[in-house]
Amino acid sequence: MFEGICCVGGFSHQQRSTVKMNDTLERNLGEQPIAALMESLNLKPHDIVAASTVQMTHKMVARAMKGRRLTPNVKCKVRDALNLAGGTSHTVADLFNY
Repeated sequence: MFEGICCVGGFSHQQRSTVKMNDTLERNLGEQPIAALMESLNLKPHDIVAASTVQMTHKMVARAMKGRRLTPNVKCKVRDALNLAGGTSHTVADLFNY
């Protein structure tokens, strides 16, 4: 079971909350490596949601695969669930290219 603090991007909670989203920030980043990895492991989004030990939706997994920008917390949830479902030990950097 994966538990604990997930820090992605090197920012503290306070720093992340003070950074405002810019209108020019690209939100659609194209298909992510997680999509190819899930296909190679023969996993469907439902498998990821079912394996998760925390609250997770199918929409989170779909957005992760399509390349919609996710929060660091959601990235960690998706990573942990994928590792449980696939019996792997991937990092966030392995799954997302942003």
